[in-house]
Amino acid sequence: MKVKSVIAKFIADESGATAIEYGLIAAGIALAIIEVIYALGINLVAKLTALATALK
Repeated sequence: MKVKSVIAKFIADESGATAIEYGLIAAGIALAIIEVIYALGINLVAKLTALATALK
């Protein structure tokens, strides 16, 4: 009987699933931030190039 109760407790435990969910949310937010920074970086490079050309 003891083995059955240990297995039942293990199956009912969802703390690991919660940690994985938080990890996926954090990864999604990180990807969104990277995309925004990348888009701003390309735009910034184009503006700085235009400014350098105008100053010549």
